[in-house]
Amino acid sequence: MAQSAIDNETHPNPVIDLSVQSRDTSTGELDRFLSAPPMAEATARSPRKFTKLSILVAVYNEEVTLWPCIKAVLAATLPPGIDREIILVDDGSTDRSWEVAQRLAKAHPQVRIFQQPANCGKGAAIQRAIKEMTGDLAIFQDADLEYSPSDYGRLLKPILEGKAEVVFGSRFIGEERKVLYFWHTVGNKLLSLLANMLNNTNLTDLETCYKVFVADVLRGIPLKSNRFGIEPEVAAKVARNKLRLYEIPVNYNGRTYEDGKKISWRDGFAALWFIVKYRFSSNYADAGKVALDALEGAPRFNRWMYDTIRKHLGTRIAELGAGRGNLSKFLKQGANVLVTDNRESYLQELREKWGHLPNVRVARLDLLNASDYEILSDFKVDTVVCLNVLEHIEDDISVLQRLYRAVPPGCRVVFLVPFNPKLYSRFDREIGHFRRYSRAELEEKMRAAGLNVECQFYFNKAGVIAWWIGNTLFKQRSITSWQLKIYNLLTPVFRAMDYCLPMQGLSTVVVASKAA
Repeated sequence: MAQSAIDNETHPNPVIDLSVQSRDTSTGELDRFLSAPPMAEATARSPRKFTKLSILVAVYNEEVTLWPCIKAVLAATLPPGIDREIILVDDGSTDRSWEVAQRLAKAHPQVRIFQQPANCGKGAAIQRAIKEMTGDLAIFQDADLEYSPSDYGRLLKPILEGKAEVVFGSRFIGEERKVLYFWHTVGNKLLSLLANMLNNTNLTDLETCYKVFVADVLRGIPLKSNRFGIEPEVAAKVARNKLRLYEIPVNYNGRTYEDGKKISWRDGFAALWFIVKYRFSSNYADAGKVALDALEGAPRFNRWMYDTIRKHLGTRIAELGAGRGNLSKFLKQGANVLVTDNRESYLQELREKWGHLPNVRVARLDLLNASDYEILSDFKVDTVVCLNVLEHIEDDISVLQRLYRAVPPGCRVVFLVPFNPKLYSRFDREIGHFRRYSRAELEEKMRAAGLNVECQFYFNKAGVIAWWIGNTLFKQRSITSWQLKIYNLLTPVFRAMDYCLPMQGLSTVVVASKAA
């Protein structure tokens, strides 16, 4: 098909372009555009419905307090419609704690008990409990009666109202409290201050036991600390994941060392190391999410990707796998845009950023779910953009077939995928790549799905060298933020090199369309 014909089919009547290039738009047109009501997906969503709270209890030598603690947990009032399960992990106790746990489990079916082979630490016990939990909400609970389960209702409230994904209880705000050790309080406040400085948060109680999570969020945080380092680790990784975090005052009846308190000054000094370690660790989420977060700090590189595909875009664009919106922020400048992803955390972030804009619609689209593709027809899409997504799907031909059936005639699809199977590395496996494509592979799969291939071209030729050094030679498992900051700084040079280097690129772009 001639290029002029393609342009006519894929660039129908343009919407108002609010980008810098078209700021001469008439005042009347601009007013009509800005006064248009937001699309349906931009309106406030109903809070998610939760059905079960998993109460995660790490136990070590608590034969005296375990029974009354679990009884209090069982008696605590929960919001309507929410059941409870208690995941009790005995961490190699040397007293009769395990016997007490067995009696509790026999008397109460909500109590599920597990035993560690040896004393591994609170963090290890919590990690075991996370693996065993089945609820859609989770809370950490100590077995020593220092914290009151009567606080569960208000701790859950911000999550149930859809305002938070994580809630920390604080012993230092707004409630009566038992007077205890001065230097413990000073140490906690100093640790909280350091963590806040590094994580850019304003928590008042870093070392609190009470931490409440949407269960899927907690499962997505890779925890590594086996002892009390789990407290600063969780705080750092919640901050690194940019989760919506609330802090709620809780009652606290602290123990003395005579009562059996276990944390010591050694754990305080260890916490200093953990605060620094986990602030700068890249192991705070799955490797794919870490890479997306790092990419967010490379605006020049993201702009380069957009400029590369810009001439192939229409005015009603659907982006598949938008992630945090690194590309979306450019796509929305001159078109009506449907921004999609399958992760609820990303969708919530995208709604908060752009859900109020009349030309942006945010919606869930899981590429593995055939019924989700219907939204493409409803949106009357003229261009589908899918960058660095298809390689994550094992059955990629099925995605292309579903896409062909869903889009209208004349719709153009633009895919950017990793190129060259010889460069496939450990990092590809870590971030969930099933493949790196050869030049002919994606074209052939598109044609098999019924699409007409218009063109294919390479992207990011200089990246081949960096990729080979980092991922093939040194076997790195993730892309760090500082690496992408350097790459972002050098992007103007790399853009120029794409025009003159006689070689293949790190990625390839394939543009195809559905016949009119």
